[in-house]
Amino acid sequence: MTSRAASPVTTRLATPDDAALLASLGASTFTDAFAADNTPADMAEYLAASFVEEVQRVELADPRYLVFVAERSGDTAGYAVLRIGPAPDAVQGADPIEIARLYSVSQWIGAGVGAALMQRCLEEAAARGKRTIWLGVWEHNARAMAFYRRWGFTDVGTQTFMLGRDAQSDRVMARRVGGEG
Repeated sequence: MTSRAASPVTTRLATPDDAALLASLGASTFTDAFAADNTPADMAEYLAASFVEEVQRVELADPRYLVFVAERSGDTAGYAVLRIGPAPDAVQGADPIEIARLYSVSQWIGAGVGAALMQRCLEEAAARGKRTIWLGVWEHNARAMAFYRRWGFTDVGTQTFMLGRDAQSDRVMARRVGGEG
């Protein structure tokens, strides 16, 4: 095992200076995860609306958003976004907070980056007094759903996710902040 593989994952709160990094990171991780299963036109439309520097700058300035960057061996390894706001009706728990995004750079998938980001999200939700944490995950993303189940999330319903002009179905998953289920 190399020292690169053995180095710890660290997470930090993103700052406005990270807007360009997050635009690039968001576009690349989203493309890696979903480009093979979607049309180039839908991908281009979604990326242009979601992962440009100005959009990231606006999110970083919005107090409803908390963005965490994961780093490992001096590399940016992933990121997560918590969003405070209303949850879909399927989420029945009190004081909800959403994991709006949680992505690892492809070379770091399976190396603890997702776990470090999830732990940071759960800790931040607890620190803010939130009692329920939820997320939407594409119904065809079995790997991600399995990851969330390992963290105690259960399937509670569906919601529509617009990828460009394609209305897709996301599974809504939720759990208590302080424990399983």
